[in-house]
Amino acid sequence: MARLKPGDLLRERYRIVETIGQGGMGTLYRAADIRLEGRYTAIKEIQPDPNSTSEDREQDRRQFQREANILARLDHPTLPKVSDFFFEDDRDFLVMDFVPGSDLRQVIEQAVARGAFLPESDVLDWARQILGALHYLHTQEPPVLHRDIKPANIKLTPSGAIKLVDFGLVQVTQPDEGRTVTVVQGRGTAHYTPLEQYGEDVGHTDARSDLYALGATLYHLLTNEAPADTKRRFLQPGSLRDPRVLNAAISDRTARAVLWAMAMHPDDRPPDAASLIQALFGDGAVPAPRTVARIDDTEPLTRDGLGAPPFVQGNIVLAILAAVLLLVALLVTVV
Repeated sequence: MARLKPGDLLRERYRIVETIGQGGMGTLYRAADIRLEGRYTAIKEIQPDPNSTSEDREQDRRQFQREANILARLDHPTLPKVSDFFFEDDRDFLVMDFVPGSDLRQVIEQAVARGAFLPESDVLDWARQILGALHYLHTQEPPVLHRDIKPANIKLTPSGAIKLVDFGLVQVTQPDEGRTVTVVQGRGTAHYTPLEQYGEDVGHTDARSDLYALGATLYHLLTNEAPADTKRRFLQPGSLRDPRVLNAAISDRTARAVLWAMAMHPDDRPPDAASLIQALFGDGAVPAPRTVARIDDTEPLTRDGLGAPPFVQGNIVLAILAAVLLLVALLVTVV
């Protein structure tokens, strides 16, 4: 299926200016709104699965329309406004405000080129804005998840405001059904994706999954280094280094809050955005992180001193009991 090109007109209203992003299941364009002079939009083109049946495509389209209606009702200063959606040439289109400025991936690259770290005060200001948006999304009825928070999906506008962009992987949670449905199926980006988001069954993702991705994003912003992904962390406990090893100027409170958000198991993370806001900016204590490499030999920051896997660390009593029962069973067998 041919990609749209500059000059193409959609719905007799949106004239394509350029392609600004492309993924496996869609393309993002900048377009001029010819009805409103000077207004530019970002148009997400969602292509159907070529292996799907006509019934599958019709079901996907109905689902897209339901969820696009939900996205269009969202209204928050840190989220681009969804203004239109439509179907054309067997493709679905989602129309949003175009957000000018640089994304935070580019901001990190500029800091690396300068040989400097981004100021922690700036990163915390961005975190506060993003957490405000996540609190808003997660408290909708039904709750809305983003599922692809990363530096490339966060824009820093010329005014200094932050915008959380790319709704390509948004999920709308259906609490009464105990599952989630997805506008566009996807698994996020490895360095920022929690373990529970991998695989075909995405029914166990919730607000804590977005908090993990935000924690990983803050880690990258503060250290100029993307964190170890969760697959590596699962196989190599301790492979995630404390951010203060990479940037000694990071405050203890910020480092601990970021590592709390990046806990491997969802139950070990902040339960909601408000809790992470409190951890970063409040006065309460922040839980000690698990499976994080020590900053030095005198200040252990982990609770896995024996190097045990994460699932054993969280259930040490059960592990000991299981070992005792196994020993008893072996003795009985011998007798």
